[in-house]
Amino acid sequence: MDEMTKTVPIVIPSYEPDERLISLLNDLNSAGLGPVVIVNDGSGTEYDEIFSQAEKLIEVNGGKLISYRPNKGKGRALKTAFEYISQNFPDALGCVTADSDGQHTPGCIASIIDKLREEPDKLILGVRRFDGDNIPWKSRAGNTITVKVFSYVSGTKVSDTQTGLRGLPFDFMKDMIDCKGERFEYETQMLLECTGRIKIAEVPIKTVYDSKDNHQTHFDPFKDSIRIYRILGKKFIKYIFASLTSFVIDILLFTLFNHLFKDIIPDMYLIQFSTICARVISATYNYTVNYFLVFRSRAGKATSLIKYAALAFIQMQASAWSVAAVCFLLPMVSSTLIKCIIDTILFLLSYSIQQRFVFASKKRLGE
Repeated sequence: MDEMTKTVPIVIPSYEPDERLISLLNDLNSAGLGPVVIVNDGSGTEYDEIFSQAEKLIEVNGGKLISYRPNKGKGRALKTAFEYISQNFPDALGCVTADSDGQHTPGCIASIIDKLREEPDKLILGVRRFDGDNIPWKSRAGNTITVKVFSYVSGTKVSDTQTGLRGLPFDFMKDMIDCKGERFEYETQMLLECTGRIKIAEVPIKTVYDSKDNHQTHFDPFKDSIRIYRILGKKFIKYIFASLTSFVIDILLFTLFNHLFKDIIPDMYLIQFSTICARVISATYNYTVNYFLVFRSRAGKATSLIKYAALAFIQMQASAWSVAAVCFLLPMVSSTLIKCIIDTILFLLSYSIQQRFVFASKKRLGE
């Protein structure tokens, strides 16, 4: 079946919706878009009438309403829909996710479907612009900060990390059923899963809010932001853990080799020998942890190892020359303090370089 004719179901996770959901479904039907899979994510009984109306509207095009209680979060709702689609639409091109609060117009949804048909091997993001006067300040500030943090942590630059309008290729959608995250943090985790697996394409969409100050949303700025940054922080904490344990291993091995070979190797060569042996072993450990745990790389091991060794050498030289230069310019400042500052900067730069260059992979989903 040709990509241009394959089914692209529309997934709408919904919690305590209002008439905007019904209006959206009427517009989707008028535009000939669907089928639509709605997940009632634990809304109270007072919302049964709205979901009853919604079910009648989506059944026309072969859609499905899935309901459960209690509320489990947006991430779980999306995964529930993905599982349903994988079982009931096995020949689908993929799916498009959209919100039920009126932010995503049928025109924008259609543009994501069209882009997914054009590039069926990419994750398509409908990205909002945050420079309009009607944008709530919380949304503007939150997106700006998250975009920068996400870019540094993941090595992937996106314009809108929390957009709910996305086009997922079928295989990637199936993989995301097992992706971690049950609530709003799931969408951030999904983007992290793209690294080294699937490319991302962006499509500008309209930014629709009720008002600048009173836009209604179930996103909790405090609780959900903590969940999102916890996910982003986990990866960097793993990097810190790998570096600290490598340092400990290096010191312990250096001490051990000095003790074991003190009666065998002359003193003038002992420290050099112990330093090299300890560094080779600790660096091998650090490379292995970064490859498999921190960056979960799919790059060739030989190629990434060569890049890693080159980076380590350059970083060592940069540290030595930078510390020497600063100490020369600022002789009154402690050399230990200068080294701590410079090595911290290099440590942060090294993470970004390893993410984007050393452990980056050209392999993609399905290859």
